[in-house]
Amino acid sequence: MRRLLVLVAVLVVASPALADSNLPPARYANVQLADPAKEAQARALMAELRCLVCQGQSIADSNAEMAGDMRSLVRTRIAAGESPDSIRAWLIRSYGDYVTYDPPWSAVTAPLWIAPLILLLIGGWIARRSLKRR
Repeated sequence: MRRLLVLVAVLVVASPALADSNLPPARYANVQLADPAKEAQARALMAELRCLVCQGQSIADSNAEMAGDMRSLVRTRIAAGESPDSIRAWLIRSYGDYVTYDPPWSAVTAPLWIAPLILLLIGGWIARRSLKRR
């Protein structure tokens, strides 16, 4: 029983190390484009796209393997002459609205846009009632 617990503990501790593959990084994952204007377009787009693994970082800031693959994909398509808007649209079709920090208005994302307004109204109402009593 003790050996089993030690084995489970070792596997739990080692699992993050096994998360990434042994493959080399994608071609443009960490290499800038030769054209500074295209690299600027790519960097601007990468700052707007969310890492699907890290969830709190953009693909420009993330060290995750998938973020590197997405950076490479963005740079490759920008180098081929594709527009940032079409790349963003393709990524949204492929990965869903979650891939962008600025999700479009839809029935699914409406609560994301409406909830802050409702919370502000409720906060204002509570503050007004609190100040009125004093």
